Amino acid sequence: MANTKYTEDNIRSLDWKEHIRMRPGMYIGKLGDGSSPDDGIYILLKEVLDNSIDEFVMGAGKTIEIRIKDKEVRVRDFGRGVPLGKVVDVVSKMNTGGKYDSRAFKKSVGLNGVGTKAVNALSSYFKIESIRDNKVKYAAFSQGELTQDSAVEDSSKRKGTKVVFIPDEAIFKNFKYRSEYVVKMLKNYVYLNPGLTIDFNGEKFFSENGLKDLLSDNMSGEDMLYPIIHLRGTDIEVAMTHSKTQYSEEYHSFVNGQNTTQGGTHQAAFRESLVKTIREFYGKNYEASDIRKSIVSAISIKVMEPVFESQTKTKLGSTVMGGDLPTVRTYINDFLKTQLDNFLHKNSNVAEVLQRKIMQAERERKELSGIRKLAKDRAKKSNLHNKKLRDCRIHLGDTKKQRNLETTLFITEGDSASGSITKSRDVNTQAVFSLKGKPLNSYGLSKKIVYENEEFNLLQAALNIEESMEDLRYNNIVIATDADVDGMHIRLLLITFFLQFFPEVIKEGHLYILQTPLFRVRNKKKTIYCYSEEERKSALEELKPKPEITRFKGLGEISPNEFVHFIGDDIRLDPVMLDKQMSIEEMLSFYMGKNTPNRQEFIINNLKVELDVIEEQA
Repeated sequence: MANTKYTEDNIRSLDWKEHIRMRPGMYIGKLGDGSSPDDGIYILLKEVLDNSIDEFVMGAGKTIEIRIKDKEVRVRDFGRGVPLGKVVDVVSKMNTGGKYDSRAFKKSVGLNGVGTKAVNALSSYFKIESIRDNKVKYAAFSQGELTQDSAVEDSSKRKGTKVVFIPDEAIFKNFKYRSEYVVKMLKNYVYLNPGLTIDFNGEKFFSENGLKDLLSDNMSGEDMLYPIIHLRGTDIEVAMTHSKTQYSEEYHSFVNGQNTTQGGTHQAAFRESLVKTIREFYGKNYEASDIRKSIVSAISIKVMEPVFESQTKTKLGSTVMGGDLPTVRTYINDFLKTQLDNFLHKNSNVAEVLQRKIMQAERERKELSGIRKLAKDRAKKSNLHNKKLRDCRIHLGDTKKQRNLETTLFITEGDSASGSITKSRDVNTQAVFSLKGKPLNSYGLSKKIVYENEEFNLLQAALNIEESMEDLRYNNIVIATDADVDGMHIRLLLITFFLQFFPEVIKEGHLYILQTPLFRVRNKKKTIYCYSEEERKSALEELKPKPEITRFKGLGEISPNEFVHFIGDDIRLDPVMLDKQMSIEEMLSFYMGKNTPNRQEFIINNLKVELDVIEEQA
């Protein structure tokens, strides 16, 4: 062992911006390029937006304007404006902010005063402008360093705060804001704040019915087993129904306006209290899984000085509501025991439908019990002996809860492709699941097939999503197949599997397609990997004269030494997203059902478009 000296010279103190830039994950979670909804660039937007939301909550400003063009973000609210003497401090001095004063912000989203400082430090350009008392002041920064500090001047503008920032490309490589993710975030804000209008690039979002609107916008009316149950209290709001087609549980949970995508004490309390209330109402000791099967719900609570398990606030750790209120668990239980029980007594038709749903789930569970036990035994044996799943080390240690956002499961086809990914992956955070041949077309099949089909059974076991999405073992599920007809067919069959049995995997932004290069263009000095014909042409122009060109036909042809470039920091992922214009049932029926004249016409028309494009390029 080397004899390393440890002296005073080894001790170093970092200033606030150096620490944030050196350890960005501590402040904004994973970095990413914007292909995932929890990537850092969306956390930056959220941190700025949270301050504007808090202004609305405090009764100041009913509209927030957001503009995102290319890589620049602008957020303008019409609240009270930052006190002019503190404009620089609130975005550049740790432990500085208005939210430490509980009189002003009793149930605020952010409490530790770090959010906008992190945005400032991680932006190549950051500007804050405050208009207050007919005066204006602004300050500009680059990577947290103050570059401009204006004097206070007279202003006729409406009061409020404007923040402009550009995430630093040295940290967020090749990033791009996807409007679908931004819109989902903004819709959540208006669901939780009825009366608030958010104007995003000219499109306005507004909600009158809170969480009821959330469920209505995310489900088709035909898929709801009964009309949405919508309950409101002083510091709590609940909306729920059951799906006719979905198998597993789906939860949207919030604390003080923050979307707690990883749940926490409030979501656990809701699941527990729901079961207890239903059992007492019907006087039956129904299984918890039968009561919650197919539930689609949303819960929002307000807590004084909430404690989250990370800076990104995706999981609530608080056990108390604050003040004179009881624990989170007791508060939610008392609310449901009174409000849900009253609702079911007053709406006997809903109560009857719900009971029939529970009894149907009970029958299905008993029918599947034997099959499920055999399937679980098979899954254990297969994982041990066939090694279909090559897991990552996070799941083998004590840090899995803290680092679960970093985990990725690659679903591959064939030994050569899985071998290349396995050898080049990050063994700490990336796992590999190997398919054997093409999966079954699961459209129209019952959940029974998930246990009877070896591939589906083992995949379900690897993901650990049989009961609830809360138990999902990998944040990112990446389909990694060849870019040929067979590979695309496998992608389609896997997407069908998730849509049929676990649609929330897609709804919550966990499913992706891995993009791998089609060409390698290189000379003695440089190698360029090209993902399209346009990139190939550009590479040829750059690497004159006559470079070597390789056309990759499949993942198995890419060596592990090269594959490491495509699943590391420069990974390119295409998120699988749902078309809101078409229900899941309509989508599956059209693309995966029996051939119909409409689908034949669709294929012919799109094939014609592709041929036209090819002719134009030729």
